[in-house]
Amino acid sequence: MDTTDEDRADALFHALSDRTRRDIMRRVLAGEHSVSSLAASYDMSFAAVQKHVAVLERAGLLSKRRSGREQLATGEVDAVRSVASMLDELEAVWRGRIDRIDELLARSPTRLTRFTDSSSPDKET
Repeated sequence: MDTTDEDRADALFHALSDRTRRDIMRRVLAGEHSVSSLAASYDMSFAAVQKHVAVLERAGLLSKRRSGREQLATGEVDAVRSVASMLDELEAVWRGRIDRIDELLARSPTRLTRFTDSSSPDKET
């Protein structure tokens, strides 16, 4: 990943790190919502919800359009797919590491036995 991709990943994961923003994303991915109707769903000020929406918008996770006096928010499915793709890449790395550990353990069971026997707290010396 280059710096631009890393900055994008930081923005995406920062935006999704907050419970309220994740809930807003669930709502706008299910369908378009006005920011005022989103705000009515939370026990916080309209301005606070607007700030959450702005963080999600800056990260590219939702877009807004104006309809008369209302701002309508829609989830950006492609951005969510890019988050899923990043997580898939990380999962692949960790699965590879776990597979290598499993291979090492399978190749040397006597070493593992010796280690666990000698470090057992119940074993008398």
